[in-house]
Amino acid sequence: MSRWKQLPDTLDERTRHLVVQLRRLKDRSGLSLVSLGRKTAYSRSSWERYLNGKALPPRQAVEQLARLGGTDPTRLLVLHELAEAAGPRTAGAPATAGNGAEDGPAEDGTAGDGAAGDSPAAEAPAEDGTARAASPVPRPDPPADPLPGPGPDPARAPEAARRRRLRVPVVAGLAVAAVAAGTALVVAAPWEDGDTPAAPGAAGSSTPAEPSARAHDGPFVYEPGRTYRCDVRRENGLLGAGHSATRDAVLQNSTTGWDVVEAQCLLKHHGFSPGGIDGIYGDLTARAVKRMQDEHGLVVDGKVGPHTWGVLRR
Repeated sequence: MSRWKQLPDTLDERTRHLVVQLRRLKDRSGLSLVSLGRKTAYSRSSWERYLNGKALPPRQAVEQLARLGGTDPTRLLVLHELAEAAGPRTAGAPATAGNGAEDGPAEDGTAGDGAAGDSPAAEAPAEDGTARAASPVPRPDPPADPLPGPGPDPARAPEAARRRRLRVPVVAGLAVAAVAAGTALVVAAPWEDGDTPAAPGAAGSSTPAEPSARAHDGPFVYEPGRTYRCDVRRENGLLGAGHSATRDAVLQNSTTGWDVVEAQCLLKHHGFSPGGIDGIYGDLTARAVKRMQDEHGLVVDGKVGPHTWGVLRR
């Protein structure tokens, strides 16, 4: 595991949250800064600035890191939009173009990689998954900190601020819709939680009454630092916290939404703390699910499916 530098105190909280998630993804991938420079369109020195809060990474850099780490980039792109809306509150000296010299030691413990990090990728994977040699391809220069110049036109500032405020909710809403669509597809996966939900109306099956969702009418939109109340009650014989009425949604690492808030509340009610009730299925939530599955004799896979919901709703 890498030993990271402390992020600057002046860094905006939304940008800090994005950088922390990117650091975790980089650590899980096992890639060094040199490897990132070779496998993406951004140099080693660029990644050093992005992962130390000195510059906000471009959207394409976030997507490429997510793909290398085998993670759906949707959640990270939402965090990127929020950080971008916060403005360029990054710390550090302006980037210098050219030899890719580092502003500090590499966070993954490697030394003497400055020249290698800025060179084009030496290898690229073929479509069939085998490695093949690739000729150097041009790569855009690392983004530099903005140069000093005249300030914004005061007359246009209110309009620009209004457009920025409007853009963030729209993009975040689209991202949440994409996550919801992906979750609906995963529900059909036969490998989750060791069972396949019975088809409606099947012979000999009985359908328990649904718990009610009392708290929300709109889609879930992630807000960094926000947590939700857990008002757990028993209705129609089933426990519910009022955030979602689902009994078969499949939840796993990086899932977000009201279904996750509901599961976190029920885990907490049963004595398995998932950490903050924030609607994000992270490591703490997965560990709480595994403890509950082990205690109740379920398949211990850290995912919430129909069998796990059955225990949560009891």
